[in-house]
Amino acid sequence: MKNVLKCFLSLILILGIIPQGIAQDDAPDMIWENLLLVPDNTKLKVLEENMRKHNIKYHARGTKHQAMVYNISTGPNVNKIVWSMGPTTFTNLDSRPAAAGHDEDWRDNIMPYIKRIENAEYWSAMTKLNNTDMLRGDEVKFNHIYIRYHEVAEGKGFNLQNLLKQMSEAVKAMDGENPFGFYDNSFRQGYDNGRHIATLSFFKNWADLDKDWELKKGFIKAHGEEAWEPWTEGMDAAMRNSWDEIWSYNKQMSGH
Repeated sequence: MKNVLKCFLSLILILGIIPQGIAQDDAPDMIWENLLLVPDNTKLKVLEENMRKHNIKYHARGTKHQAMVYNISTGPNVNKIVWSMGPTTFTNLDSRPAAAGHDEDWRDNIMPYIKRIENAEYWSAMTKLNNTDMLRGDEVKFNHIYIRYHEVAEGKGFNLQNLLKQMSEAVKAMDGENPFGFYDNSFRQGYDNGRHIATLSFFKNWADLDKDWELKKGFIKAHGEEAWEPWTEGMDAAMRNSWDEIWSYNKQMSGH
């Protein structure tokens, strides 16, 4: 249970299975475009240099098309990389740097060193639930991300809006600095594909994983002790499966 709670201190990425009203606001929420890349391990040095140059030129930090690269350190996707563009908006995608040599540079200097692109996803921030103000302006202040993906059990998504709202309030009631936020997968994955929800905990050093996260204390503070067991049972009933990944920020490839 301790490890489960650690990854719930975090950014929750929720598929369209969950009621969309939870993510709505007057302004468009920020999105991230994530590409899962399988590199040619015999040509990593060239890929690293070319990716760095590409991101510096076309996806510089602080712009509406900024990109960052992460190495996957655990799980079946180990040694793969994630190229992540954001935070941005869908509107900004219409002005993405496809011209001025961008597409040609990606084709000629990136793709020859990539075996394949395995996945492409868009995640949008659920701003009202987020607790990521401490990341604003420095998205890699916490340069490791603990991700737990969850499959939502079919027919069990009806109560997730309330469950996630409770968790958001609990984390915000915790002592110390606990960055997390909620994200909606903009395009449905279906029940068979999974990846319905992913919780992301941001940490600075691996040693941080040895520390206890006091989610229960924050939850009781926010909702009372009698609400803890129904909440954990509700989360268990809503999820069918889960698995973990850890991402580590690749400063060199990101060009930052």
